[in-house]
Amino acid sequence: MQMFSERVSRLASEAESDLRAEFEYVESVSHYNTEKILQMFEKHKLSERHFNGTVGYGYNDDGRDLCDRIFAESMGCEDGFVRSCILSGTHALTIALQGLLRPGDVLFSVTGKPYDTLDSVIGIQPCQGSLAEFGVRYEQLDMVEDSYVNVDAVRERLHEGNVRVVYAQRSKGYGLRRTLTVHELNRIYEIVKDIPGTFFVVDNCYGEFVETEEPKADLLVGSLIKNPGGGMAESGGYLVGTKEAVLLASYRMSVPGIGAEVGATFGTTKQILKGLFYAPHTVCQALKTALFAAALFEKAGFKCEPSSKERRSDIIQTVECETRENMLKFCRGIQSGSPIDSYVTPEGWAMPGYHDEVVMAAGAFVQGSSIELSADGPLRPPYRVFLQGGLTYESGKYGIMRALDSLLS
Repeated sequence: MQMFSERVSRLASEAESDLRAEFEYVESVSHYNTEKILQMFEKHKLSERHFNGTVGYGYNDDGRDLCDRIFAESMGCEDGFVRSCILSGTHALTIALQGLLRPGDVLFSVTGKPYDTLDSVIGIQPCQGSLAEFGVRYEQLDMVEDSYVNVDAVRERLHEGNVRVVYAQRSKGYGLRRTLTVHELNRIYEIVKDIPGTFFVVDNCYGEFVETEEPKADLLVGSLIKNPGGGMAESGGYLVGTKEAVLLASYRMSVPGIGAEVGATFGTTKQILKGLFYAPHTVCQALKTALFAAALFEKAGFKCEPSSKERRSDIIQTVECETRENMLKFCRGIQSGSPIDSYVTPEGWAMPGYHDEVVMAAGAFVQGSSIELSADGPLRPPYRVFLQGGLTYESGKYGIMRALDSLLS
């Protein structure tokens, strides 16, 4: 059955041929991370009995507690907790920031302005219950030419004092900047650790298992319906890091003095650990999809970031569509190639938490799941669409080709 135009089919074949070395590399990372997680399962003697759910207070839930340890150690951390009741990545980050910050403290973002949904949390956008309302001051250091963190400026500001939390966002979000590598984030961590009493918090969303290691931080924070859920977890988030920081965050997650020691799981532990098991492979599929998208759209004459030959630190791929109509066509193509709601036509809308109209294409099994193929972005110049996910490379490739067909039609 002829599904695509002759041009799109030809460009797709050429793109795949050009990507053999890049595909081999991301597959090698998947192998490494899969072995690491399996070794964690073996070390902690994961058993079927750990999947038993609890209700009520959830006291003595050894499956939940083991899940916390496995998650933390898989990411190279001392401690952590993972819960299906965490609503989103923004919720997980809010728990982290509210857990660590006190009135009079300074929150210092070293990667420019964070993702739009944190504006109300921080108080950049005035909102009741924001950190600003509780006396937390916010400072921001923009990245140098949207590419690098000014580490000298970070060091200088920290030595001036009063900074409690240094915040870094690994991925670009809806920004035009470059994604940070684990090596770059680790360099910031070392600077922060020279200042006693200062915490380093990393928004790790979209970056988990893209490299062979995760960044060093007092708290690494993310969502289970992105990379670490592997397409299996249907909700939730995680916070992992040092014992001190995790304890403080757990007191905000539940109750001071109790923290992560309670919380019924209702049978979700199996779903979370199965997602972690799948995560390296699923992230590999998403990376192959992103690489294919970059190669295909470059051949069609579009500007892509990162390029098809660049090593990745997250699963996000951007394509500059140049006009509002092109961006809508791209998203409509992705939607038409999705397993769910393929008949729906994406339009721009005023989405809560965002300042511009946003268009979103996401025919996903789990609402908002960014590890499933989706495309979205604010409808503003330069009309960059942010593409991420792909549970399988085959389905991701199909969706990408539908997007190009839609644009060229």
